[in-house]
Amino acid sequence: MSNMMRDSQIMAQTNDENLGYMSDMALELAQMAEDSGLATLAYLFRMAALEASTANSDLNVPDDLPRQVTSH
Repeated sequence: MSNMMRDSQIMAQTNDENLGYMSDMALELAQMAEDSGLATLAYLFRMAALEASTANSDLNVPDDLPRQVTSH
């Protein structure tokens, strides 16, 4: 049982590191796009960075609203 808990903890830490890396990379790409005059692309990269930085907090919040499945 302790091996499973340890493995789970390692996987969670790796996931956190990956999300942090993705957020940092998206911010760097946003800056490069902004420097090149591509404001819309910079905005999209900033939104991607925000999504990556908040992805973990979304997993820890209980879902009070039921998810609806749509056909599109």
